[in-house]
Amino acid sequence: MDSRRTSVIEKSLTSSQKLAYCLAAMRPRQWTKNLVVFAAPLFAFSINLQSLLGSLLALVLFCCASSSFYLINDIADVESDRQHPVKCKRPIAAGLVNIRVAIGMALALLGSALIFGWLRSPQLGAAITAYAVLQIAYNLRLKRMVILDIGAIATGFVLRAYAGAAATGIVLSAWFLLCTAMLALFLGIEKRKAELRLAQIKGNKPRSVLKYYSLPLLGRMENVVTTCTVVTYALWSAGPYLHGAHTSWMLLTLPFVLYGIFRYQLLSDPQDIANYGDNHPEQGGRSERPEEVLLKDLPILVTVIGWILTCFVILWLKSQGLIK
Repeated sequence: MDSRRTSVIEKSLTSSQKLAYCLAAMRPRQWTKNLVVFAAPLFAFSINLQSLLGSLLALVLFCCASSSFYLINDIADVESDRQHPVKCKRPIAAGLVNIRVAIGMALALLGSALIFGWLRSPQLGAAITAYAVLQIAYNLRLKRMVILDIGAIATGFVLRAYAGAAATGIVLSAWFLLCTAMLALFLGIEKRKAELRLAQIKGNKPRSVLKYYSLPLLGRMENVVTTCTVVTYALWSAGPYLHGAHTSWMLLTLPFVLYGIFRYQLLSDPQDIANYGDNHPEQGGRSERPEEVLLKDLPILVTVIGWILTCFVILWLKSQGLIK
């Protein structure tokens, strides 16, 4: 697409349309990943106005930071995206958002996130800075390095969780970090498994790192990490005896975690991906994108809501002295 055609497209758009396409280029659907910032207050049973406002600030800042890198990636890959049957519809590749405008947006979003993060607290600023460095390293090198690519994805989630704690002044426990890290690794492995299987089904050229993976290898990695995730969460929810949750009644939330993990594995099953890919060729495997699963899969959504509500009920009962 030449600059003249892009200019014509831009002139045909109204101000509201330009704004809508700029917002779409920021990929707001991906912002659900940043909800991890609320994990620290939930795990610490620190649910109050101050912690909610702090977590909300961390959420906004991470949405800005992550969107800046989505914009940067789309700018860097604009020519290849225009040759892709699906990615060509992205606002920048389609010429709906000017590249100069996209660059300005990326710089403004990342700069704002860093400035406000450091102003809030050195810990929050450091978390956002580390996330920015991680994204740069991931896009330049790590995404092409086997195993380390999954580790980088998981580290991004851990940094989000740490940012939520930093913004609220909560001291993280070892169990919190272990649970977050294991769950993040699980999601990273499931993402790679879905990508690999989908590439095999459609015959598409996979990303370079996938040639080092196989479904049996990812299956073995999945088994180890799934076991670690369930065990660490179960030990944390066992309560104060193991320096975990404030009450052993949190064991009531374990079934939600088990169902959520098993449901997610079902969605990344090779047969499920094959069926879904045939019916929805434009989308492919659902577990390739955690935000798609959270927004579109009703059982997963109900499970998350059920887990949150159960946590709130247990917290309220404990605050009233009805349980220990």
